[in-house]
Amino acid sequence: MAVFTPVSRAQLEAWLVRYPLGALRTFEGIASGIENTNYFVTTTAGRFVMTLFERLSHDQLPFYLGMMQHLAKRGIPCPDPVPDFDGKVLGELNGKPAALVTCLPGRSNFHPAPVHCAAVGDLLAGMHLAARDYPGDLPNLRGLAWWRQTAPLVAPFMNADDAALLADELAAQEHVHASEAYCSLPRSAVHADLFRDNVLFDERDHEPRLGGAIDFYFAGVDTWMFDLAVTVNDWCSYDASGVLDQFRLDALTKAYLARRTPEPAELNAWPMMLRAAALRFWLSRLFDLHLPRAAEFVNPKDPEQYARILRHRRHGAPSLQG
Repeated sequence: MAVFTPVSRAQLEAWLVRYPLGALRTFEGIASGIENTNYFVTTTAGRFVMTLFERLSHDQLPFYLGMMQHLAKRGIPCPDPVPDFDGKVLGELNGKPAALVTCLPGRSNFHPAPVHCAAVGDLLAGMHLAARDYPGDLPNLRGLAWWRQTAPLVAPFMNADDAALLADELAAQEHVHASEAYCSLPRSAVHADLFRDNVLFDERDHEPRLGGAIDFYFAGVDTWMFDLAVTVNDWCSYDASGVLDQFRLDALTKAYLARRTPEPAELNAWPMMLRAAALRFWLSRLFDLHLPRAAEFVNPKDPEQYARILRHRRHGAPSLQG
């Protein structure tokens, strides 16, 4: 969520005439993230988030916007795309596909307690159950095919030990993904990026209230265990070491399991899914650091954090049942 494509007030006002949202009051770029251009947009009708999509195409975007609509209709707290006067939720601004979505209450908590993790585990299980009948079939664009493509691009920037670790883990994941057990795992459209910056909490009165999940633009069809592993690796790890905090881990996974019971094959796959989730974000952070795009402001994230997480997960992962 950086600003790659600047938008002027006059351009935005002209674009907003397509929507039943009244007059533009204020707008401001959102600095966090590294993938799309995002603005907070406030009109006389309320506050919204506008996204200009820098990489995703017009053909891919209905999957993401449709997924949010599908989940919102089923009571999942997430942004709901705003239709224009013609009922369309996807337009174009400054030569880029663009959309408006509702703005959720709250802000991200980057130092979560077990109570926050429990709320996220419950939310994630609810999202998985609600997405079961979503018909979208776009694969996870940052899945195995992307790992294979990206590994040789970032390898020249790595030291010998890290390059060897990357090659070994990629080979291990290719073996797992080719197995019948992996292919049988339950899957659907999943968020695939439910990090701390993509969940909002209203912390008033010192009692966290879940605002909802945001930024679905890394979503895709993948296994529920991979999606859970992505979430656990971020919410339950100590940032400095990559070690899992048992209290946060127990809170998140127990809340998830209270709403949805994994199949035996999912429990067996859990350690490798934790490794897969670590590999995915190590690779993407290496790519964004060493092969960045120009942006008005952008904040690349530290790849080494996920190298540490991957090393710890390879040395042993906890049982999903605690």
